Amino acid sequence: MSLKTFLIGQPIDSVKEAHERLSKKMGLAVFSSDALSSVAYATEEMLLPLMLAGTAILHYSMPIAIAIMVLITLVAFSYMQTIRAYPSGGGAYTVSKENLGENFGLVAAAALMIDYVLTVIVSISAGVAAVTSAIPTLHTHTVLICLASLLLIVVVNLRGIRESSKIFAGPVYIFVGAIFLMVVFGVAKYHTGAVPDATGYPHETLANAVPWLLLMRAFASGCTALTGIEAVANGVPAFKPPEAKNASVTLVWMAAILGLLFIGITYNAYVFGIVPKENETVLSQLASAIFGVGPIYYLIQFSTFLILILAANTSFADFPRLSSIMARDYYLPRQLASQGDKLVYSNGIILLGVFAALLIVTFQGNTHAMIPLYTVGVFLAFTLSQTGMVVHWLKNREPWWVLGMVFNGIGALATGVVFVVVGYTKFMHGAWLVVAAIPMLIYLMVKVNKHYKSIAEQLIPDDLKPLANYKHHSVIIPVGGVHSAVVNAIKYARAISDDVVAIYVCLDTRKASITKASWDKYGMGVPLIVLDSPYRSVIEPVVDYIEEVRNIHKDGVITVILPEFVPSRWWEHLLHNQTALLLKGILLFKKGVVSTSVPFQLR
Repeated sequence: MSLKTFLIGQPIDSVKEAHERLSKKMGLAVFSSDALSSVAYATEEMLLPLMLAGTAILHYSMPIAIAIMVLITLVAFSYMQTIRAYPSGGGAYTVSKENLGENFGLVAAAALMIDYVLTVIVSISAGVAAVTSAIPTLHTHTVLICLASLLLIVVVNLRGIRESSKIFAGPVYIFVGAIFLMVVFGVAKYHTGAVPDATGYPHETLANAVPWLLLMRAFASGCTALTGIEAVANGVPAFKPPEAKNASVTLVWMAAILGLLFIGITYNAYVFGIVPKENETVLSQLASAIFGVGPIYYLIQFSTFLILILAANTSFADFPRLSSIMARDYYLPRQLASQGDKLVYSNGIILLGVFAALLIVTFQGNTHAMIPLYTVGVFLAFTLSQTGMVVHWLKNREPWWVLGMVFNGIGALATGVVFVVVGYTKFMHGAWLVVAAIPMLIYLMVKVNKHYKSIAEQLIPDDLKPLANYKHHSVIIPVGGVHSAVVNAIKYARAISDDVVAIYVCLDTRKASITKASWDKYGMGVPLIVLDSPYRSVIEPVVDYIEEVRNIHKDGVITVILPEFVPSRWWEHLLHNQTALLLKGILLFKKGVVSTSVPFQLR
């Protein structure tokens, strides 16, 4: 069994792709883990800006939470229209590209791709924060735990979407059950007077007007609860038939659970007077206030850790899928369009893992440092998607198009306002990095697209009539001595051309004399030309000689045959110089020159 087979399992036949589709329950685990997990930190992020005014305005947390819940409902219903109109998936990129134009499509794609990377690092770092809240001694190992968790998620996703859904379903449903239990018990305890010291936030009177900027920042931070709502619309083809119906039902389930848990956690934090602390999450404080530090508390903390770690799976489900669509549109490298052994887009999964690891190390796994970057791209993509849907309904006038247009119009207006608020309140807190990264990513995608278009144009034959053959075929064999691999190459060279010459770069006159003597015996009549190299370079004299031959036979072709012996073990390659590899790389850019390796396998 190879290491690859051990880690990701046996390959899956292409004809079995339909069997890898997800049911609604499994789809909820795969595509909703990001959105559902955000309730673990959304309330805390909403409270942090309010704390800048002390406890005087903490009681505004409930009105803000209600506003966010209304926004969740609007966005969810808007994306249901997207699923109905675009059952092939693609989400904001596809909708924006087809209805608003390619440039808007690229903006939506860039925003989403940045959001997916940030989702991974925020989810994992928040999950690790849940564990370090319960076990403070682990604080010093935060980055290492984050990277280990990331590696685990990458490997699980490489095993295939159905297998990863089986692994992730349990933690998702345990988390939902544990948080629901905490919310219900917290409400019951407060209203039955079982916790007499739960007095809620104090309603202090401010000397000045209500600091609206802090309220806006709190609303913008709390909107992290909406991240991940678009995931279902992006991954519709992953569901079992009827795909659109199953995806829509899953989206409704997700929005309902998300809204109830978020409002429940915020309400309990409000009535129990929970405020953010540096080394303990709000959720941890709330769980200990309701249940005490016992088995249920540790169940909540551990399930929170798992759901937050696995929330990154939403990005690993959607980032590779979006990348594959854009690769087919020639905006990203073509390798991202190919499925791997397990019928998942393996290259996209690995690429996302690499980007996430770099950012985890950069930000040292600090959730609060990364949150300000998080929601800008999300709401930009939301706004473009919903605006594109309004144009879609106006163009196509499908049944119930007026209702669809109203829903998407309200959704576009609401997410557009939130985007402005988030951008304004978080710009100097790190959101400017995302604002700067989006045009840079778009520039790279445009350059990739131009490259592919240029190649396509150049590969079209000017004339489909039979072309004239090369007038001459020169074969050159660079050798470093006389051995079995060289003799093998000579045999091959004599089989393809009558004009064969070997060249030897002289770095040591004594060794050159020995090589000449051996060549007379084993060279099979092929002339050996010795090239001087006063500066001990091997590559330069060889390239110069090839250029001389090209100048003599301008209408001909040159084949450079490289004799190579192949060690039986991979590590033995490290013990030999890679002159042939370097020479092949240089000859790739020489017009009219072909390089051919003739391997000689060693025992």
